[in-house]
Amino acid sequence: MTSRDFEVYVDTGICKTADAGAIERAVRLALDSDPPKKSAEISVALLDDPAITALNLKFLDVPGPTDVLAFSLGDRAELIGDIYVGFEQAARQAAELGVSLQEELVRLAIHGALHVLGYDHPADDARGDSPMFVLQERLVREAMGAEA
Repeated sequence: MTSRDFEVYVDTGICKTADAGAIERAVRLALDSDPPKKSAEISVALLDDPAITALNLKFLDVPGPTDVLAFSLGDRAELIGDIYVGFEQAARQAAELGVSLQEELVRLAIHGALHVLGYDHPADDARGDSPMFVLQERLVREAMGAEA
């Protein structure tokens, strides 16, 4: 199966500058990298700081905004996942990294999709060298190259 057989929903909410199609394509690239056996349904919602802060506190007991939260339901055969991207935090990170907001939104959507697929990374400085991050950055380059 390929991601064409799966459902991907993107809600850009109040982030009017986000390209929902590019975010959907990015999630599909992640799904194609390690596809579930039967089905997948993934939603991506872009949230402002207050909304992502509330989720971060409720589910992780961490105060303050975060860049991405991912929740996986089901199993590797039938995957259901929700990805929440903090677009205001993404904008701050994009400025720090010197990349466009769209690239950072793509990166975070891919990051969340990989978590939904079961990937994980260390929480320390070694995370950038982890297999998940290496795959993530390859997919980001592919996704952004496709948009050029």
